[in-house]
Amino acid sequence: MSTIRQYLANRLQQIGINDYFIVPGDYNLALLDQMLLNEHLHMINCCNELNAGYAADGYCRANGVAAMVVTFSVGGLSAVNAIAGAYAEDLPVIIISGGPNTNAAPLHQLLHHTTGEHDFRYVRDMLEKVTVKSVIIDDAQTAAYLIDDTIMHAVRHQKPVYIEIACNLSGYPIEPPQALSFLNVNRSDALSLEAAVSCAASMLNNAKKPALVAGVKLRPAKATSAMQLLIDVSRYGVAAMPTAKGFIDETQKNYMGIYWGAISSPSCANIVESSDAYLFAGTILTDYSSTGYSMVIDPHKLIVANIDSVVVAGVTFNQVLLADFLSELAKKIHLNTASYDAFKRIQGEADMYQTAELNDPIKIRNVFSKLEKMLNADSTVMVDTGDSWFNGARLHLPKGCTYEVQMQYGSIGWSVGATFGYALATKGKRRVISCIGDGSFQMTAQEIANMIRYQANLIIFIINNGGYTIEAEIHDGPYNIIKNWQYSELIKAFSTEENHAWACQEKK
Repeated sequence: MSTIRQYLANRLQQIGINDYFIVPGDYNLALLDQMLLNEHLHMINCCNELNAGYAADGYCRANGVAAMVVTFSVGGLSAVNAIAGAYAEDLPVIIISGGPNTNAAPLHQLLHHTTGEHDFRYVRDMLEKVTVKSVIIDDAQTAAYLIDDTIMHAVRHQKPVYIEIACNLSGYPIEPPQALSFLNVNRSDALSLEAAVSCAASMLNNAKKPALVAGVKLRPAKATSAMQLLIDVSRYGVAAMPTAKGFIDETQKNYMGIYWGAISSPSCANIVESSDAYLFAGTILTDYSSTGYSMVIDPHKLIVANIDSVVVAGVTFNQVLLADFLSELAKKIHLNTASYDAFKRIQGEADMYQTAELNDPIKIRNVFSKLEKMLNADSTVMVDTGDSWFNGARLHLPKGCTYEVQMQYGSIGWSVGATFGYALATKGKRRVISCIGDGSFQMTAQEIANMIRYQANLIIFIINNGGYTIEAEIHDGPYNIIKNWQYSELIKAFSTEENHAWACQEKK
């Protein structure tokens, strides 16, 4: 026999989770005891639930799925902001919580860590808005089904889920988990796929200067390989949205840079917007990713390939999966280098960053120039909300180097925990380098302590702007100025007996 909590731990192991992030509390302690019995799972403590959620976000980006365990109400609600970010960014994070005993509500008991009401389902109801499925396990007979079905929703939809287990049921005996693949079984409709491919191929093959744009939805759609195949076959000029930087090889000959409306890479927007046909694959256009909707796109020339639909010049084809569409389209596309040839004719040759001499004052451009030279195939760059977005977008990434940004949700402080989680997921096989503004860093700085505790292999550049620079650019005022810290001294505060970390700062 198994128990409900052992069943859950075994399922987490089965879907590829090695580490899970926790903040203990009296509603989840017995659950954590049982999870510790699974020798394949490693418990990672975090300073608070928000940071644990950010760490799970970063872990998920590297590993494909992640889990965190919190206590009831005060823990679950503290994690909501991080889970909302994971939802916006299409990341299957499984948030697990202990819950009140099953007899608490029928007996009209008032419980601590609650709002002082008899309705204890409010946590599930709130999490329901930022998860694809949220369940309360208060019946042992349905526990196995609910656990499997909820995890399946996370994997299939690439979104977070919430599982709450009543304290007095988590140790209840049930049969051990049976074989289950948790594979995404969604399929394209054959007729719709064929029609979408035929229509798109005709439009692109008849164009004189077609172009490709890669978007962030390529990852949850598992379509990055299919996109690369289309790029290789077509030889069209290709650009990436800022949210999809690093998803395609930036060293390939037909790569034009970042398409970001008015602040695109030099010459990139000119070529994309002047093309007579363009395929936007997995893109999502928001005020952030389009720079205030500054893109000049003709819908009559536009093909939009979404996760499960394709729109060709306004005509919609439903139940067409992105990876299937791109793979089949690659079989029908004619080679055409016209857009990239035009890009090469007008492309500026100047380096994006100035070359800094040893004794030069440290400036943002110089920092990113040096950072760019550090990168190799085993590097990952993570940038937090703010001016790091814009400087990071200008980096030239070597082949194999990955890049992470949370631009859809844009929660400042995200990258501290996310860097921690990403580094743990890659187990030292990648050097993770983060660029974080001081305003963002102050939100979640205490997680540096656990980076030291678990010897995470990473580098953090804190860009000390003296406040919220990106907010000042939008609308300045005294509220954008924050208290300055002696940031390099934090390593001493967060280290005790360990000697695994080092910090320095620019000399004034």
